[in-house]
Amino acid sequence: MNRGELRELSYGGVLLASRALESGWPRRSLARALQAEGWTRLRAGAWAEPGRESELLVRLRAVQLLTPRLVVSHRSAAALWRIETLTRATETPLEFTDPGLTLRREGQGLRVHRMPLTPDEVVERQGLRFTGTVRTLADLLRAGPRDDALVAVESALTHRRIGHVRRAPLTALTAIGTALDAPLQGATRARDRLRLCDPRAGSPAETIARLRMSDAGLRPDSQAELITPEGRRVVLDFLFRRERLAVEIEGYAYHGTRESHRRDVARFNQVMQCPEVNILLRYTAEDVFHHPDRMIQGIRAGLVAAGA
Repeated sequence: MNRGELRELSYGGVLLASRALESGWPRRSLARALQAEGWTRLRAGAWAEPGRESELLVRLRAVQLLTPRLVVSHRSAAALWRIETLTRATETPLEFTDPGLTLRREGQGLRVHRMPLTPDEVVERQGLRFTGTVRTLADLLRAGPRDDALVAVESALTHRRIGHVRRAPLTALTAIGTALDAPLQGATRARDRLRLCDPRAGSPAETIARLRMSDAGLRPDSQAELITPEGRRVVLDFLFRRERLAVEIEGYAYHGTRESHRRDVARFNQVMQCPEVNILLRYTAEDVFHHPDRMIQGIRAGLVAAGA
């Protein structure tokens, strides 16, 4: 046998040692060949093709090939659906559901939820079996944490750009609510969390900003639509109507071109022309995620100034 045959025995970038041994590779020769070619051991009995060890699909596939009854779920399934969460899938354990409720040892870098699944809650794509969008979101709401789950839900309900891909809404709020009627652990908590959802939120930063304001007892209108004196429509992230104070959350993207800077200035002027706005506060995603107390203090000070 030549070295090229190892790739022929792999599936989707994953080689099971058992398959290579069954094909006639001696155990010692197999170990030497894998090391010589630069294969990476993902877990006992599964190896990744050279250069593919960091791919989420490959790491998930290795687990599922070794234990076929496991279904990709929770944050790992969210990543496959291009649903945003606060933590990247590469920074958290791989998550699966065992519908047979039998697996007792999870393994390093692996989290297994023992819960029932119905056939219509599972899809198969890219050589993987994973939970559908509605079941994935329901699972996240039940398991938490709250902020991460709501970021995921609001991401799935709206158009989002994930990386270089523009994604359409994946489901509706009513479908998620119906899924939470299932008598599973955490269902009551999940329904309470779903009531905090705003299906119009435009980014994870907006979601977290709204939750931080809500936790602080602040209740602005979100995605408030205004009309400028010239008849232009503008949508504000948040508006305290009585105090006429607007709050805008800026994304991570740096608006460094002249054109983007011109648009930012034009939008600022349009907002300040609206009779419903006297004060406009702008916060970055970094403010929201890393300095929320500072943001809340600034908003409270603005509200006091507006009422003076």
